[in-house]
Amino acid sequence: MSALAFKVVIPARFASTRLPAKPLLDLGGKPMVVRVAEQARLSGADEIWVATDHPDVLAAAKQHDVAVLMTRSDHPTGTDRLAEVVEQCGWSDDTIIVNVQGDEPLIEPEVILQTARQLAESGADIATVAHPIHDAADFFNPNVVKVVCRADGDAAYFSRAPIPYARDHFASEHGGNTLPDAFPAYRHVGLYAYRASFLKAYAGLSVAPTEKFESLEQLRALWHGYRISVTLIGSAPAPGVDTPEDAERMRKLFDRA
Repeated sequence: MSALAFKVVIPARFASTRLPAKPLLDLGGKPMVVRVAEQARLSGADEIWVATDHPDVLAAAKQHDVAVLMTRSDHPTGTDRLAEVVEQCGWSDDTIIVNVQGDEPLIEPEVILQTARQLAESGADIATVAHPIHDAADFFNPNVVKVVCRADGDAAYFSRAPIPYARDHFASEHGGNTLPDAFPAYRHVGLYAYRASFLKAYAGLSVAPTEKFESLEQLRALWHGYRISVTLIGSAPAPGVDTPEDAERMRKLFDRA
């Protein structure tokens, strides 16, 4: 698919409050984390790694010929787990690593590649993804993370708040139920590509005040002056698996395939 050199790491933490043993969820006879790895292979990445904290996930990945590493169980974030993978593998500073969540078995390979390419071409430290918001309910929903970009395509800020705020439109009689035409509102999608140099530095970065209040890990990078380049896609990617209801929906989908 592409000559671009990049690696994919799939953090697969075993424990999940809402869905225990989530990486091992059976989808059409294969564990979910393996389904994610299969999608990632189609992106053209030169290496695919699962990074886990549990021997059962390790065994499942090996059974399906997916490269896997055991990582510490005390990592507070997936980014910390990626940093340990970089250390274990000894990757050079300029290595591009795409972090693909282990609960997204329908992730589009083209989006993985697009994110890696965005990082390579932008010269940024991190690349991520966003798509336009068309619905006012999504725009005002604090669970939908918004991003505002600069002229060069780098992120200026991420927030759970409705940004940018169309003051005059929302002050009008019916403005609160609609978005204005050509409104530059974008939803952030949590797919990231990193340079290994950033991941090596990450553990030493102090938590940003904005990160603490917004509960958005990416604000730490902005706070410390790292560049986050944003690639735009036309619409929301396929949903992942967060709840038992999501799991049942995904099982049915793979059973029909």
